[in-house]
Amino acid sequence: MNSVLGRRTRILAATTATAGVLLVAGCSSDGDGGGGGTKTAAGGVELVKGGQLTTCTHLPYPPFQSEIDGKVQGFDVSLIDLVAEDLGVKQEILDTPFENFKTGAFLNSGECDLAAAGMTITDERKKNVDFSDPYFEATQAVLAAKKTDIRSFADLKGKKVGTQAQTTGEDYAKSQGLDPVSFESSDAVLNGLRAGQVDAVVIDYPVVQGWLKNAELADTYAVAEQVNTGEEYGITVKKGNTKLLAAINKALADAKSDGTYKKLYEQWIGPYDEDAASASPSAS
Repeated sequence: MNSVLGRRTRILAATTATAGVLLVAGCSSDGDGGGGGTKTAAGGVELVKGGQLTTCTHLPYPPFQSEIDGKVQGFDVSLIDLVAEDLGVKQEILDTPFENFKTGAFLNSGECDLAAAGMTITDERKKNVDFSDPYFEATQAVLAAKKTDIRSFADLKGKKVGTQAQTTGEDYAKSQGLDPVSFESSDAVLNGLRAGQVDAVVIDYPVVQGWLKNAELADTYAVAEQVNTGEEYGITVKKGNTKLLAAINKALADAKSDGTYKKLYEQWIGPYDEDAASASPSAS
């Protein structure tokens, strides 16, 4: 996943806090007294703000992260909560343009400790950031109205196709000779399809799974095809931040071995897919 630059960075308000502060996504003990200037968490991990693990993301991107009842929740959020718990701090989320994640800008400037945004691991992105071990295998999905004649990716030729801007799904569509209509967010992609601006969309399958949980949408739209593009998601840190990267990888490995990953997968995505957790560790 990926997303176009937003017009500005939005800092979300916590459910019970004043607007303008970071949204607290997880609750765990504050290992160093909270925000007082100490930036070292458990295991000697350096944090940009004392007492919290600051996560950059781009909203909305359900089921990985979206705002539900005034609180950012989702699969990625729950996984990073596990990292924060291990470090003895709280996770807090900063909603930013996705371009920052590709370049590592907000990691390098000290705005965030890590980025978790349903982000595909690519060689190009590895030049700017360090990725965790893969935590999710993703496919692209073609979604179209049931009443259309679109039954496969091949049927998209000559059709108006919507994609989320700057995503690997958009890259794939272009690589196959399509000229997709770019939308800023996954919500905008869906709205474009519903409004008839496009005939079909190409986007990460888990996102489509989330959409089709809505009975009205499921009555009207269906997945024409899943396309396996070999994509794996990873969490990013500033290049050289080996201690935080090790903490993330440990939390992911522990979650897969003790059943927590499976539980969270079923909660946020759907029936558990063994392949989703079987991705091999990324090359160092």
